[in-house]
Amino acid sequence: MTFDLAIEAVAHDVPTGWKVEEFRRHATIVDEVNADSGMPLLSLASTGVVAPRSEEGGMGRQIPSESTIERYWIARPGNLVVNPMWLVGGGIGVSQTTGAVSPDYRVYRLGPELFPPFVHHLLRSRPYRDQYRLYTRAETTFDRRVSKQNFHPMPLLIPPLEEQRRIAEFLDAETAHIDRLAAAQREFSAKLEERDSALLDIAIDELIQSVGTQPFRRFIVGMDQGTSPQCDANPADDDEWGVLKVSCLRPGAFFPAQNKRLPEGVLPNIRGEVRAGDLLITRANTPELVGSTAVVPTVRRKLLLSDKIFRVRADSSLDPRYIALIARGSRVRALCSASSNGASQSMANIRFEEVKEWPIPPASRSVQREVVARVDQTLRQVENLRSRINCQLALLDERRQTLIAAAVTGRLDVTTAQRTSIV
Repeated sequence: MTFDLAIEAVAHDVPTGWKVEEFRRHATIVDEVNADSGMPLLSLASTGVVAPRSEEGGMGRQIPSESTIERYWIARPGNLVVNPMWLVGGGIGVSQTTGAVSPDYRVYRLGPELFPPFVHHLLRSRPYRDQYRLYTRAETTFDRRVSKQNFHPMPLLIPPLEEQRRIAEFLDAETAHIDRLAAAQREFSAKLEERDSALLDIAIDELIQSVGTQPFRRFIVGMDQGTSPQCDANPADDDEWGVLKVSCLRPGAFFPAQNKRLPEGVLPNIRGEVRAGDLLITRANTPELVGSTAVVPTVRRKLLLSDKIFRVRADSSLDPRYIALIARGSRVRALCSASSNGASQSMANIRFEEVKEWPIPPASRSVQREVVARVDQTLRQVENLRSRINCQLALLDERRQTLIAAAVTGRLDVTTAQRTSIV
């Protein structure tokens, strides 16, 4: 048997008593369809969880038509559900519920020599994810599809059934513990976000109590937008022209790498080139992010505004960094969300007339600088804590992946929880 490259080493080193056999010898594809549309609709998350699909009228999901629902595959507890276009991202898992999944998915019934929870961990482990990546041609949606011709003969590592049970039970317990630790870290990070927002709002409230507010339009001396020509999907190199995407802006932050390369032969709109100190506002994004405002720091040349980004010039009484700070506050964020409109809830738009009504406290330039410096210092402290949390989350994820890979390949003796030959 010729093993696939990514799992060849672990396949050759399996413990005595384990078998290595093709997936298709132990699984059959399920072709039962949701003919009467009576089954609840399920979706497969990148975490491997098969769960009821929520419809939000466009929040990232298009409600399927009745004729499409009738073609959905029936998945039952113990069936393996595969999203062939997202295997590299974790689109594979064993279902624990009954329902109907997308006709673009595949559903497999596992044979008697396989314990489904073990297969769940095995086929989501790092060696197999690496193998899925080798099966794909590129990172585009259709090129990353893993074909049946590749997936079905893929080698499976098959311990004795009782050993599969022990491995699955061990991993269920250990990964649940790791997941609880990660959830605690994420909860702490969320509380930091809340604290960040609360401190900012307190600072803005103090300004409003001191000097009141005036509509932003009283300070605006100019506004322009760029254009959005057809661009390549990949970002531009540093010496190439790129058009900024709306994702280049988050409240108070600018991400220049979020751009699309302008194709050769397309003339750049030079007037739309961004420069350090520019105040940018997104006019289109999700309801949570529309109206995101930031000041461009030191930035490379050849980055262009799109037609979805406003560049606003205010008079000398307002510091652009101060405007961006006020725009991060809950008052302006709530106005953006309330006034936004769009064809779907996943993409919202605001008009410049609405931006011009933002309430701005007309503090003196010295007070503006003091407030910006004070808030920035606090944010740096919060960001340092957040970086530590992200580091801890990365370590926990690495621990989780290493543990799973070691257990399902036999390098970890789960009966004693001691590694036998982990590299």
